[in-house]
Amino acid sequence: MDFSDSFRIVNLAVGVIMVLGGISQFFNASFQSIIIGAYVLVFGLGVALLEFQIPPQVSRYASFMFSFLGRGIFYVFVGSILLNNGVLRIIAGSIVGVVGLAYAALEFVPSVEPPANMREADQGWGAEQV
Repeated sequence: MDFSDSFRIVNLAVGVIMVLGGISQFFNASFQSIIIGAYVLVFGLGVALLEFQIPPQVSRYASFMFSFLGRGIFYVFVGSILLNNGVLRIIAGSIVGVVGLAYAALEFVPSVEPPANMREADQGWGAEQV
């Protein structure tokens, strides 16, 4: 089954939720909150960018983003960072975390293929060009 368009929409939605969650962190105005907001904002922009263009450095240094398990664990991590005081942050973190758990589970379902943008950069372990 080919769900490439569905995965692209879900990844874009998660990227938007990360960006909005990162922006919402700035409203606490504490040092820790601003740093966390900056990281989540950059992570969200990166996730959204990967749906349109894959820079060669990303496939080399962040190859975990090209498998369901790696992307799922990353989404769970960012979702747990977003879980903070405030109802909207808890909702955003929960959505990102649940999508991460679903992606991690999809790694073990053989009938579901990764989308095209996750297959293009994934050349397997140790396939770096020398």
